[in-house]
Amino acid sequence: MSDIKIHTPVMLREVLDNLNLKPGDTIVDATLGTAGHSLAILERILPGGGLIGIDRDGASLAVARERLGVFESACKLIHGNFVDIDMLLGNLGVKSVDGILFDLGISSFQLFDASRGFSFQGDGPLDMRMDKDSYISAYDLVNNLNEEELSTLLWNFGEERWHNRIARLIVQEREKEPITTTLQLADIVTRSIPSRYRHRHYRIHPATRTFQAVRIAVNRELEILETAVNKAIVILEKKARICFISFHSLEDRVIKFAFRKAQEQGLINIITPKPLTSSAAEVEANPASRSSKLRVAERV
Repeated sequence: MSDIKIHTPVMLREVLDNLNLKPGDTIVDATLGTAGHSLAILERILPGGGLIGIDRDGASLAVARERLGVFESACKLIHGNFVDIDMLLGNLGVKSVDGILFDLGISSFQLFDASRGFSFQGDGPLDMRMDKDSYISAYDLVNNLNEEELSTLLWNFGEERWHNRIARLIVQEREKEPITTTLQLADIVTRSIPSRYRHRHYRIHPATRTFQAVRIAVNRELEILETAVNKAIVILEKKARICFISFHSLEDRVIKFAFRKAQEQGLINIITPKPLTSSAAEVEANPASRSSKLRVAERV
């Protein structure tokens, strides 16, 4: 495992503090990844506690299983989608838990594997599936949606200013040959954007929002998020906490409004009216944390 890029858990201290962990707790890490958060959680809930880890990415789950090997008796790791959290826990006979964590970021483990197609930092197949058994890939969307559908996707899921221009050039280029790789797509996006907006002093790469939008669409991330929030809240014991780490405004908006609605229904108290953000020291040490937001609620 030494050659694998292990993901650095974001806002770890804030998560641990806000989950109110204690020995004997049963905690769900609904986005297990490579177990960065879970390793620290287990140290606080043992002896007597247990961790249930869920991840739709089988490769990440395998890494997590190895890293959590010393805690094997206290862990149950499940290959599944967090939108099915009620069913997955029900299959284990678990009716309620003492805390739940959702970290919605894509992990370094996935980003640094070019074969997964999540990043334009290296060339790889246009894939972007969290679960490799899923039917629809980024290739399918980029090469089959019409111009209007692509434009709408880029705006709705990426808030991409140049969505019309990008969609138009994608359609033009794929008429010559299929768009099959990440660098092909990144190049098309970059050429679509007016030159003055491609300058290196801009904070993000020109293709960032397009890749975000396509990834969200491939994995139905926003579609399943609200459902998952509502299901997870019901599973919490009284006074148990739920934590969501998001990385872009679309995710954060879904969580904010789902929390607000649940509070109006008398199900939760919102602990963070405004989301917590990473400290300056964390951002300096781990730039990937710069856009992270943590929202916390407590079951009534």
